[in-house]
Amino acid sequence: MISSGLIWGFGDIAAQSITHLTLKGHRQFPDECKEFRINWKRVAATSLFGFGFVGPVGHFWYEGLDRFIRHRLKFQPNSVRFVGTKVALDGIIFGPLDLLVFFSYMGFANGKTAPQIKEDVKRDFLPALVLEGGIWPIVQVANFRYVPVRNQLLYVNFFCLLDSCFLSWLEQQEDAPWKQWITSHFGSKEKTS
Repeated sequence: MISSGLIWGFGDIAAQSITHLTLKGHRQFPDECKEFRINWKRVAATSLFGFGFVGPVGHFWYEGLDRFIRHRLKFQPNSVRFVGTKVALDGIIFGPLDLLVFFSYMGFANGKTAPQIKEDVKRDFLPALVLEGGIWPIVQVANFRYVPVRNQLLYVNFFCLLDSCFLSWLEQQEDAPWKQWITSHFGSKEKTS
């Protein structure tokens, strides 16, 4: 759990740095903003997400998922069915839940109201889910096939360094055109009556 908090905090520092460099390359900053300064409140909030959610929930998720597939479904460990089922359930259940909790928690941690958070989730959830859906299954195939269940969260935490950087960066992108494109192509079409 401690490693989850540290890794998510380091990921946020990296995301802040990337965001600063991106903005610096595209916009003129006022003189007081030219120098990169870490937003420690944001780092603390992101670290707490790793420590309070990813660590404990991830620990129980990986152990429970393994027990469920071994003992209830009775799939042979490390078989294609075993690994494929774990990857599918992780992507269908834990992935979306993790994103929803992340965006909601970060909104509240930054002092946003429930309606503001709802709009942020509508804006950020689908782009994150689509982009992460192309990466996490590959990571999880190796995890579920080769890593003992007691070390699976630690393995995932190393990739969470990149993921936390990505999610923090994505959250700071607000209404970026690429997000609007993803939402328009993969989102549900609202019916007008």
